[in-house]
Amino acid sequence: MSTSASSRPQSGAAGTRSARPAQRTGKEGLVRSAPKAKQRRARLIVSRVDIWSAMKLGFLLSVALGIITVIGAVGLYSLMHLAGIFDRVNDVLGTVLGAESGNYTVQHLAPLGTVASLATIVAVMNVVLLTLLSVVLAALYNVSAALVGGLGVTLTDD
Repeated sequence: MSTSASSRPQSGAAGTRSARPAQRTGKEGLVRSAPKAKQRRARLIVSRVDIWSAMKLGFLLSVALGIITVIGAVGLYSLMHLAGIFDRVNDVLGTVLGAESGNYTVQHLAPLGTVASLATIVAVMNVVLLTLLSVVLAALYNVSAALVGGLGVTLTDD
């Protein structure tokens, strides 16, 4: 197997090009780089949103919001318990209700398990509603984009 001279890279100043842009020297002797290339711009129009994609994205984002809701509710309940807020509320209930307030404490009326269960129910309802809302909004966008032409977006190249 032989290689010909024409397939080899040429050496020397005549056969190589610099990968860096040419540099110029200004009046003060400072080195300036060559002017940057002009940015490319593309004007695009979003004429249709895929309903299946909108549903999947809405579902995933609403599940994430549901997880944040449950963790936030349990965390807030625990933080209020550690800060002693429930004890102060129990004192106020004892003052308002008098002797009958023995069974009416915050921990008795709303234990942590109940708060977590209610937060989970709210999160599941939000998942269903937000997923349906994303589908309806995608369908409404498609109808309105068919009437007015869609959403114009300009993209640039950095």
